[in-house]
Amino acid sequence: MSESDPPSGEESPAPEELKRAMKAFKKRLKLSRLDDESRLGHGAMTGGNASGIVAIMAPNQYPQAVWDELVKQGRLKYLGQGLYEIPKP
Repeated sequence: MSESDPPSGEESPAPEELKRAMKAFKKRLKLSRLDDESRLGHGAMTGGNASGIVAIMAPNQYPQAVWDELVKQGRLKYLGQGLYEIPKP
C-alpha cells in the first residue's frame, strides 16, 4: 500500500458518480426554487417573487462520501445540519 492510496474502506467516488451527483443536486435545487416561486402566497398581481432558497439537503441516492468529496473539491459548500449550497464564484 502506497501513500497515495486511500485508507482501506474509504475509496474516493468515481468522477462519473460525482458528475451525476452534482447534476442531481442542481436539478433538485432548481425544482425547489421553482416550487417556492410558484406558490400562491407571492401574490398573483405582483409578478411573484424570486425564491430565497439557496441551500438544500443533498439527494440521498448518493452516499455521504460523494458529498464530502464535492465539498473538498470546492464544488459545494456545507452549511451545517445537512444543507449544501453551490458556492458563489
